[in-house]
Amino acid sequence: MFIATLSLCTSIFNGYLNSKFLDFIQRNTSRTEYMRTCKEIIDAYFQVKVRAGAINANAARAGSADTRAVSNDDINGSIAVNKFAALATYLANLRDDTVRKQYTELTGELGTIMSNAMRAPPAEFNGLFVKADSMFAALNDDCVKSAKDAM
Repeated sequence: MFIATLSLCTSIFNGYLNSKFLDFIQRNTSRTEYMRTCKEIIDAYFQVKVRAGAINANAARAGSADTRAVSNDDINGSIAVNKFAALATYLANLRDDTVRKQYTELTGELGTIMSNAMRAPPAEFNGLFVKADSMFAALNDDCVKSAKDAM
């Protein structure tokens, strides 16, 4: 009887440990996925900045930005903004409505910057990103905090 009771207790304890281990693996997988997406959205943000800079530089070299046809830079800029938007949507869906709104506003701001990149004077180009940079910094801090909280 003692051995049967000990076997039952061992089985229950083993089930408990397996449950804890499974929970740990699931949390770690979620945290790793979230961190990977945070890394990807950082890359996407800076790709937007690079593409907008290329559009601005090419428009300055071409002279009149209004007569310029759609170029590869314009297309790549739109692709970069859309990639950022896709990653932002993914991260926003994992968070509350406030963060979702911030990601939406930042995506809109990047779209506006991209469309204004060819018309902005080169000396004022970096000023286009002042608001977006501060919004991105806040969201990046939130991304890191959220990933750490998932530990």
